Amino acid sequence: MRKLNWNLKTLCDRNRDGAYATQAARRNVLQLAANQLHELNYRGIAHGNNLKPKHVHALVQHWSEQGLSNATLKNRLSHLRWLAEKTNNRSLVKANEDYGIERRHYVGQNRSIEFTDAKINQITHEHIRCAALLQREFGLRREEALKFRPSMAHHTSHIKIHPSWAKGGRGREVPILFQSQENALQQAHEVARNGSLIPPDKSYRQFVKTFEKTMLSVGLGKSHGARHHYAQRRYEQLTGFRCVANGGVKPSRMSGTDRQKDVQARQLVSRELGHERKQIVSVYLGG
Repeated sequence: MRKLNWNLKTLCDRNRDGAYATQAARRNVLQLAANQLHELNYRGIAHGNNLKPKHVHALVQHWSEQGLSNATLKNRLSHLRWLAEKTNNRSLVKANEDYGIERRHYVGQNRSIEFTDAKINQITHEHIRCAALLQREFGLRREEALKFRPSMAHHTSHIKIHPSWAKGGRGREVPILFQSQENALQQAHEVARNGSLIPPDKSYRQFVKTFEKTMLSVGLGKSHGARHHYAQRRYEQLTGFRCVANGGVKPSRMSGTDRQKDVQARQLVSRELGHERKQIVSVYLGG
């Protein structure tokens, strides 16, 4: 095994952030990057912290020439950003747009789904019902809601999403501000006890299929709409006006004061949703 391959393998072994599937994908992409840098005649690199922006540019150019989709390129760059963070080299990977990778736009499409009590109460499986409530109240991803352990996560003023539950291993805190959030947490405590919202006799992979089928059957889709609804509701709480995706004014047409509120709200909502780059929150809020 070449030195760079070995170094990246060791780095992955020592930093097991995120779900098993995420870890496996990250390991594969980083090994692929090491192999292809060797093929591209960058053969003197021994460690991940020796990588430079020119190496990432060469990889993206190589991948683009192979005809890979934007989605695949974004996915691979996300793993390189993880590497940049672990090696304290945050300038290693530029924004996707700098590599000619277009941002996704959802023009005129609001993907928010309100998880009403009427729909949630149709869910007879108590673990799934509790997970759906947590998605509604805290904007959690499906995996975060199912792996949620109330005994570990519930603090006085916030919940703590642990890295092993979160996408990309990026843990975070989300504030507890309303009684409805406390109610959802109390229900989760009663059902999960000292465990998670995955039944003890099931693995995550087994139970997620049951979860998906149940959510579709009560009209809540694949459950991601709850994050959109949380983001839009939270934005309005912070600013006092609706976001673009919900019929509000575009930031470019706002007054100076409202524009400042918009910027601050987007930064906060982005953090609460667990995104590193605040630009991604536009998918939820529009604008």
